[in-house]
Amino acid sequence: MTASYHDIDGKSVLVTGGASGIGASIVRAFCAQGARVGFFDIDDAAAQKLIASIKEDHGVTPVYKSLDLRNQSSISDAVRDMSVAIGPIDVLVNNAARDDRHSPEDISPDKWRDGLDVNLNHHFFCAQAVAPGMKEKRCGSIINFSSVSYMMGLPDLVTYETAKAGIIGLTRALARDWGEYGIRVNAVTPGCIMTQRQLDLWISPEDEERIQEQQCVKRRLVGDDVAQMVLFLASDVSSACSSQNFIVDGGIV
Repeated sequence: MTASYHDIDGKSVLVTGGASGIGASIVRAFCAQGARVGFFDIDDAAAQKLIASIKEDHGVTPVYKSLDLRNQSSISDAVRDMSVAIGPIDVLVNNAARDDRHSPEDISPDKWRDGLDVNLNHHFFCAQAVAPGMKEKRCGSIINFSSVSYMMGLPDLVTYETAKAGIIGLTRALARDWGEYGIRVNAVTPGCIMTQRQLDLWISPEDEERIQEQQCVKRRLVGDDVAQMVLFLASDVSSACSSQNFIVDGGIV
């Protein structure tokens, strides 16, 4: 069941990593609420497939821009271009990430920096890029994405988990620095969400059964479960919520 947030209708929403997985669920959910949605990704084929599906289902077309968020110097211009296309950004959803498995012994300095660029650094630079417009309007919602993996200490994810832990600190710092301008900054921390990527690469049927045994909620968690929390944090109904971390994991931690 999806709640309707009338104040989201017409808001300008930017989602990073929006072409597939949880990001695609978020893009779709905002389009269904009547928002003006733009998203960044590097998977052009997946982006075009999503756009066609949303246009067929909802009669609207989100705006897509291909952008490698590791190139931080290009973020400001990309956000400015997106603001021209969909309007000054009201809601930023920093979703983009990659949870590629890796051994600590195999991490070189370059791989370490790349892992942080993919999973942490763009959160700050996207937030920095939307902040002036939000300050001018004296309102805005920034939603960063962490992961329960760092809480659980899962193996072979040291760079990813370091980044995801850092996002909690980033969220609290920006919430404090920008709160006086009416900007709210929160984190969403998904659990074991069964995206196609997870099922294709990491999670076998036996793994999923074990995960559901560990969860308090005994069912598959999907991208829309996370999107519903994001909608709440984007809406003014959560206007008293900032500097917080909202865990959507079915009770696995």
